[in-house]
Amino acid sequence: MKAPRTTPSLFARLLALVCSLGLVIVQAQVALAQAGNITVQVDKPGASIPKTLYGLFFEDINFGADGGLYPERVKNRSFEFPDPLMGWKQINPGDSKGAVYILDQGSVKEVPNSHYLRLKVETPGAGFGLVNEGFRGIGVAKDDEYTFSVRARRVDGAPAGLIVLLEDANGHVLGQTKISGLTPEWKKFTSTIRSTGTDTKARLSVLAEGRGTLDLDLISLYPKDTWQNRENGLRSDLVKLLKEMKPGFLRFPGGCIVEGSHLERRYQWKTTIGDLDDRSLLINRWNYEFRHRPAPDYYQSFGLGFYGYFQLSEDIGAEPLPILNCGMACQFNTGELVPLEQLDHYIQDAIDLIEFANAPVTTDWGRRRAAMGHPAPFNLKMIGIGNEQWGPQYVERYEIFARVLKQKYPNVALITSAGPAPDGDRFDFLWAKMRELKADLIDEHYYMAPKWFRDNAGRYDNYPRTGPKVFAGEYAAQSVGIASPDNRNNWECALSEAAFITGLDRNADVVQMSSYAPLFGHLEAWQWTPNMIWFDNLRSYGTPNYYVQKLFSVNRGTRILPVLLNGSATNGQGELFTSASLDEESGEVIIKVVNTASSTKEVRINLAGAKTVGKNGKAFVLESSDLKAENSLDNPTKVAPVEGPLVIPSGEFVFTLAPQSFTVMRIPVK
Repeated sequence: MKAPRTTPSLFARLLALVCSLGLVIVQAQVALAQAGNITVQVDKPGASIPKTLYGLFFEDINFGADGGLYPERVKNRSFEFPDPLMGWKQINPGDSKGAVYILDQGSVKEVPNSHYLRLKVETPGAGFGLVNEGFRGIGVAKDDEYTFSVRARRVDGAPAGLIVLLEDANGHVLGQTKISGLTPEWKKFTSTIRSTGTDTKARLSVLAEGRGTLDLDLISLYPKDTWQNRENGLRSDLVKLLKEMKPGFLRFPGGCIVEGSHLERRYQWKTTIGDLDDRSLLINRWNYEFRHRPAPDYYQSFGLGFYGYFQLSEDIGAEPLPILNCGMACQFNTGELVPLEQLDHYIQDAIDLIEFANAPVTTDWGRRRAAMGHPAPFNLKMIGIGNEQWGPQYVERYEIFARVLKQKYPNVALITSAGPAPDGDRFDFLWAKMRELKADLIDEHYYMAPKWFRDNAGRYDNYPRTGPKVFAGEYAAQSVGIASPDNRNNWECALSEAAFITGLDRNADVVQMSSYAPLFGHLEAWQWTPNMIWFDNLRSYGTPNYYVQKLFSVNRGTRILPVLLNGSATNGQGELFTSASLDEESGEVIIKVVNTASSTKEVRINLAGAKTVGKNGKAFVLESSDLKAENSLDNPTKVAPVEGPLVIPSGEFVFTLAPQSFTVMRIPVK
């Protein structure tokens, strides 16, 4: 039988088909090689991951406290600013006439808050008085209630009392109340105002009713809706954003304000506790630090003080980490030094702080804590000595602090500085000295370009496993440059930080703590960018950087798992970055993968050593095709994690990574 004859055209088509099939096979092999293989050694759990690995850095910058987390609506409420009427403006509605005076003798408190306001009304008319502008306006929400309070007394004549008006930006009354029953003695008066509208730019008018003279002090408008409905409590939406991160620690009060540009302007914790009347006003160093962003009305009232910080730490489940001045002013400013022989006062402040936090109620400082409402100790476990100091002067001061504190409180960890930069002579000098002194943790700071974060994902892979541990205490990718007013909280910065943080995750035996900085920024009153959370007088939102931090924190795990990328422990191969951990409490493997490429990537994931792998896991994906994408008040979740089911067919499976994405996988295992 003759074989069928194959025509040239048919042969050509067959040849083309074979070639095309071969090409498909080659392309598939190339694609797999390009994608990457991630091997997680599930059966070889490593070091424990500290609960403090991911935390929060708070500093009163960008109006983060007054005008932000501390929601007092009245600026300069006790007339203690150097310009005593800053924030206030005299008003004469109708045909009223009178005069305004600031006096400094005979106040509710002679020290430290001696100033008060005197209103002398000649012609009452519709009322004579002042209006307060708030912090870039007063934020009020419809149907919300606000507590108005004032210390007042009648001096002469017969003023019937006060008319208090809450008005929107156009002068329409949103709420009002009256204060009556004035006496010749100072007395606190309190009333409630309910707002009939919403406005971020409202104002508060306080008018004398009737002819005569009266004195006013400590004028306050405070929301009733505070975190846990506490009197003098914190702003609920901001605390909620913090708590949802499940932070391991809260560092406070900074930052550069710890040092002060001069020592007389340093943060002194003892002046921030107790009665509000006893808390001394202090100029904020961010008032004048940047000429391109001056804030002449930026002062610290300390309405939020150290007791409030300890309480906030407890509320959000974070370890408190107070930072104390070490006898040095900011070296970027004056670099003023306390002589070593005069350092005892500063060391005593540290001793007293530990006593305030931890001592029983039978002690002096324990009684003071109990009197403020917290008989139980705060269980303080660590403090920072200095903020961002460097040089021999810092080392010799830290050494004295450490010698005293370690003898008295051996279980309280001390955190010391590595200077303001992530490398260089200062950095190397401090690490060498602090290693000699057997420091507990060394605080490293890096405000660098996004590329630096991607390039340094393996920074801690080769750090010594013994000796001082690392506190990555301040970091943020700078889209333009350090302290540039044009820096943005965009997706490129957040994605680059995510790549870097996989290195912190994999090296949690060396890096014990880390925190993005700064934390808060008022949209109309900032000095520094970028910031993790932005807000105005009523609303707030987390940036893409916030969601990166949150994903790492809430998916921390309890033990490090070794992870290989294409057979190597080297992280950051090409455009892939990864880390893995075991959550012993939930029985899950947590895999974090960052893809910085602009294309999808398939990765083959091998759960090596897993006896049983659950079929149903979860994946959280944070991604955007636009590296310049940012969140905003009107679009707060433009870049935010999306949760979805993850079906796992076996202990080895393929997962497709979205372009420019950060993915967290939670997989049940045994």
